[in-house]
Amino acid sequence: MLLIRPLTFADLQGLERLAVISGGRMTTLPANRDHLNELINRTRQSLRKEVTQYSDESYHFVLEEQTNGEIVGVCGIDASVGMNTPFYSYRVDEVVHASSELQIHNRIPALHLCQDYTGSARLCTLFLDKAYSTEENLNLLSRSRMLFMAQHPERFAHKLIAELQGVADSENRSPFWECLGRHFFNMDFTKANYLTGINSKGFIADLMPHYPVYVPLLSDEAQASLGQPRPDMVDVKNLLEEEGFNYRRYVDIFDAGPTLEARTQDIRTVAQSKRSTINISSGSSSEKQVNVLISNTERENFRCLVVKLDPQQPEITAEVASLLHLSNGDNIRIISL
Repeated sequence: MLLIRPLTFADLQGLERLAVISGGRMTTLPANRDHLNELINRTRQSLRKEVTQYSDESYHFVLEEQTNGEIVGVCGIDASVGMNTPFYSYRVDEVVHASSELQIHNRIPALHLCQDYTGSARLCTLFLDKAYSTEENLNLLSRSRMLFMAQHPERFAHKLIAELQGVADSENRSPFWECLGRHFFNMDFTKANYLTGINSKGFIADLMPHYPVYVPLLSDEAQASLGQPRPDMVDVKNLLEEEGFNYRRYVDIFDAGPTLEARTQDIRTVAQSKRSTINISSGSSSEKQVNVLISNTERENFRCLVVKLDPQQPEITAEVASLLHLSNGDNIRIISL
């Protein structure tokens, strides 16, 4: 059985393994022990902190295989971005060029460097070991953090974004980076991603062109990559769109991957999850049982997993109750898959 729980310092080795097998494709999961230690430290501090107004808190959770204790996935949430370092995006907008004398009126798409998402909450660091890559596990890994947000809404900004990795080839070369970013930095895309992951994005972005970049001047490959997710991110994109996220023509400044956004309170898991009380039984079955995402209502001891039960009369076995740190009559948060 797979269980979601917050990161602890005992997870460092497992986290390093995930960083290595991600192959440098995860901006927020660099293979850097100091950064991963800080990721854990920020999670522990954020969970202990009493919050009345969200700030720069960060929460990361791991997907743990209960049979052997192996860490097979990781996901995170930033309470708000851009509070300590600039958070840049490209806004894809139009620039109008007109000449009354020639009676010409052109609308040209252009990339505008901006910080429009400063202050938004962000879903981040979603990575799942390929050996465990199923639709159910992806739902558990991604949506469990939304159950955490539903239970602790005061800890997160009212707008929520998710940046999806952009198009790159088998050697992790981005056509957008090769066409634009490489002209301003003497490094490849993997190195730029790594520096971004260890919180150097603001310094890198300072060297990017701050004037509009006219899209027609980019290569055909770079233009085609604008707002397109990497092929292995399509399932994540579909999941987020089912949750109510939309693409508003904002892209990453390095690989042009799409940024999706939603009102935090409107995403499906937050809006439709229900708080209930749990009964512990011997595990009887009924025709009304379906797969549900179920979590306790804790903060530091947050636990979440997928189980089959009747959402109207939730009953779980003693084994599941133990995994979720629940006793009979305790509060739970639940949503059908």
